[in-house]
Amino acid sequence: MPLKELLDPQGKAVESSLNKLEFKASNVRIGKHITLKIEAESKESATEQVKDACKRLLHNPVMEYFEFIIHE
Repeated sequence: MPLKELLDPQGKAVESSLNKLEFKASNVRIGKHITLKIEAESKESATEQVKDACKRLLHNPVMEYFEFIIHE
């Protein structure tokens, strides 16, 4: 997701359109969703692998933050 401090023009456009359609929307942010399947010996190992992948490749720390969910 874009950092909260940064303007999200796509989110603003969607927010405006939703409000024109009479949805009461605010603070709309547009980001990306990545799904991946990894092999790990434990939930802790999977967590570390995903954090490493996010930090090294999947997100741009200048403009984005990341969060993830591990499903067993």
